[in-house]
Amino acid sequence: MGAARAFQTLLRRRLPDGGFPTRPSLPAEPGATAWAALAMATAEAPASDLQPSLAWLAARQLPDGRVPVAADQPDVIWPTPVAMLAWAAAGSHRDRVQRAAQFLLAHTGRHTVREADSPVGHDTSLRGWPWVLGTHSWVVPTSLSVLALCRTGYCRHGRVTEAARMLLNRQLPGGGWNYGNTTVFGQPLRPLPDTTGVALCALAGLTGRSSVLLSIGYLERILGRIRTPLSLGWGLLGLASWGARPQSASAWIEEALDRETHFGPYETSSVAVLLLASCSPNGLTSRKGV
Repeated sequence: MGAARAFQTLLRRRLPDGGFPTRPSLPAEPGATAWAALAMATAEAPASDLQPSLAWLAARQLPDGRVPVAADQPDVIWPTPVAMLAWAAAGSHRDRVQRAAQFLLAHTGRHTVREADSPVGHDTSLRGWPWVLGTHSWVVPTSLSVLALCRTGYCRHGRVTEAARMLLNRQLPGGGWNYGNTTVFGQPLRPLPDTTGVALCALAGLTGRSSVLLSIGYLERILGRIRTPLSLGWGLLGLASWGARPQSASAWIEEALDRETHFGPYETSSVAVLLLASCSPNGLTSRKGV
């Protein structure tokens, strides 16, 4: 039921040219289109529903392989791995996937050796991927890039191996992840369910369960009282990637969708993540393409 509702919500948002807006009544943009196409492909949408959106994304890919958030913001490259995942899930645009993969493998966040008096506690030399070129690597874009590269055959590449080490290094001592710091000025930061979920998805198959057990436990403790779509969706996907999908997952997704009538339209990416959580009982994991 939840999957059908989320699918129809996305389908109603698709614009005539195949693109998707962040929210209704806005113009199409690559990030929202990539998320919607990935979710619909995972839900096994017919090709007639998918191809216009996949082609729309392909038309926004730059010659070097990146898919920027907008033509006038070429350094904001985070939609690139999501577009890769969408094309791969649909089994299309293989040349575009490989071009994007080579871009990710050739680029990284900005990294330096951690100074002894650094205010942050994580290893700043470990390379992942940034939201924006020329900035530090963070948990979500690194996790999405790991997922995309593993899905397309690069799971044993050295960049993916180092990114997995980076994610483990950014895990909080008590379990879970936030945006990418562990401590600041000696103070531990708090975990977030969405970033914890996406990191668990990325690390599935790349590390042992014991190394993420505290993070699994964190999500198991808190997810039953969360109904915000992005946090719930990623939390469920993260647990499912480690064989721990809660029995009440479908009911929780329904409750999250019900609340849209009160709070107003969710962002397209949030609806897409709920759809992914609905139709991915084994999670969105790095095991594909290994």
